[in-house]
Amino acid sequence: MMTSATNKPGIEEIDFHGTPALRLNGPNDTSAVISKLGAQLLSWIAADGRERLFVSKKAIFDGSVPIRGGVPVCFPQFAGQGSLPKHGFVRTRQWDVEAQRAGDDYALLTLTTSDDAASRAHWPHAFKIDLTVMLEADRLDIEFGVDNTGDAPFSFTGALHTYLRVVQVEDVTVEGTYGVSYEDKLTGEVKKDSGTHVSIEAETDRIYRHVTRPLMLKAGNLTVGIQSDGFPDAVIWNPWVEGCARVKDMEADDWRRMLCIEAAVASQPVVVAPGESWSGRQSLVPL
Repeated sequence: MMTSATNKPGIEEIDFHGTPALRLNGPNDTSAVISKLGAQLLSWIAADGRERLFVSKKAIFDGSVPIRGGVPVCFPQFAGQGSLPKHGFVRTRQWDVEAQRAGDDYALLTLTTSDDAASRAHWPHAFKIDLTVMLEADRLDIEFGVDNTGDAPFSFTGALHTYLRVVQVEDVTVEGTYGVSYEDKLTGEVKKDSGTHVSIEAETDRIYRHVTRPLMLKAGNLTVGIQSDGFPDAVIWNPWVEGCARVKDMEADDWRRMLCIEAAVASQPVVVAPGESWSGRQSLVPL
């Protein structure tokens, strides 16, 4: 469900595959769609008219499982690094609109959720989290904030699990990882990247630690620059043929059309003191 290219920047409520969502209509015919389910960014159309995010055609939107694709919010646990459900529990929660506004050169939306009896059954902490998406003509910014509203410190890991759309993943490269240490989640080894770029030639699952430089996904005319602030780590993931076959909500060749480059807190938990907050941002720039 797409918007007319002539729309003035603004925000509208829509139905996206049966789930309530909001569409940001930005300058230069840009747009973004964010689901209230999980505060998940599901579409980003840049000024060139091309979709930059991948969402599986087999994605499930009824809330029974997380939506496969876009930018899932992983909190308060990254992957299986703990006793919580994989990637935490906020991907299937309904979030509330906290703020929305638009001007001639931007559209901005903030969604929020906080602890309740259901969350405390998994994780006994008081919290408030918010996700802000700001759409401009030449970039998309996603900011994630965590507030400790309780009287005891807590720690968390998490990520903005960004699925970027590509035409053929075998032809793409990722630049900016030279000299950065990473954990290979497939082997458990810790290595230092010594190449000028990362190529995807098999199943790939790496946590790059303490990434300070911007990354660049070079994918023909779908190239994207990626800058993270606050998030110390970056995850590069592609399930390849065999891994994709094990995922029920992906088509057999979906591995070829996506590459996850995630802003993450994965190698070391963040501790948030009572009354304190943390925030991190991922900026995506079409090139």
